[in-house]
Amino acid sequence: MVNSYSKAGVDTKKAENALSSVKELVTGTYNKAVISPENGFASLYQLNEGQVLAAATDGVGTKLDIAIEMKSHRGVGVDLVAMVVNDIAVYGIKPLFFLDYMATSKLKPEVFSEVVEGIVDGCRQAGCVLIGGETAEMPGFYPNSKYDLAAFAVGLAEKKDLITGENIKPGDIVLGLSSSGLHSNGFSLVRKIIKDNDILLSQDFEGKKLGEVLLEPTVIYSELVQDLKDKAEVKGFAHITGGGFSNIERILPSGTKVIINKGGWEKPAIFSFIQEKGEVDSNEMFDIFNMGIGMVAIVDKSQVQAIKEVSSSHKIAAFEIGKIEKGNKEVVIE
Repeated sequence: MVNSYSKAGVDTKKAENALSSVKELVTGTYNKAVISPENGFASLYQLNEGQVLAAATDGVGTKLDIAIEMKSHRGVGVDLVAMVVNDIAVYGIKPLFFLDYMATSKLKPEVFSEVVEGIVDGCRQAGCVLIGGETAEMPGFYPNSKYDLAAFAVGLAEKKDLITGENIKPGDIVLGLSSSGLHSNGFSLVRKIIKDNDILLSQDFEGKKLGEVLLEPTVIYSELVQDLKDKAEVKGFAHITGGGFSNIERILPSGTKVIINKGGWEKPAIFSFIQEKGEVDSNEMFDIFNMGIGMVAIVDKSQVQAIKEVSSSHKIAAFEIGKIEKGNKEVVIE
């Protein structure tokens, strides 16, 4: 059976194979300063015995099509920051600086200004500086009105303070930190569902336009992660980004697995809407979307209440959504 994401034109297996085929080329450039966490969210580079640089890069993806159609560009600027700095936050690292790249057929100053306003907002939320960027006009390459965004950020941490997941063990609790909706993943499928069902972005959805709900900016977890480091003991964080809950596998030590209780929290209504209109299998939804959980924290059960209290102070809910058991580095949705 071909899954819904493949029908939308996204072949994740093919992408994985392509990455595997060039892995030796990439690692051939490494030196002894490279710290290479398997399936890591960000790249780590040791400066000296005590300090480590973390770098991450990403884009917003086809959510940009929704922004262009809705003529609303500020939120995707926030998304751009979030998708990068949340990958750095996984290690407990706060970003130092951020750079962006915007490519388009012909630069529209009003669109550019909106995007940059969003990027600035995102950088302020993350506590980093927007240190530079690049814009490229490529007429004849990009269709009129279309643009693409990409960015990267760099953070610095003491090596001893890195959160790696290496101490995760059976009996630990998985806490889900609430998302603001879809964030910036799964939009190739969302756009196909909208097109196939002749759905209007202007239609009402719980008192808002559907397009506005889809464009809700991604939550930036950087400041919350820093606060959690100071006030609780977190063994591991995982960013629930492209690939959904399978991202938790990235931080699991050998001999462990995650059991996720899919009834352990209330999902935002937009996910039920997508599943129903697209006739998407329930388990596949968890392989594509965040389902209302943008980040997970894995902790000893003694830390659960502290995590909930700190998260609440940042206006982010923390739910007990699962547990760690003995296993072979997998995520099981029950």
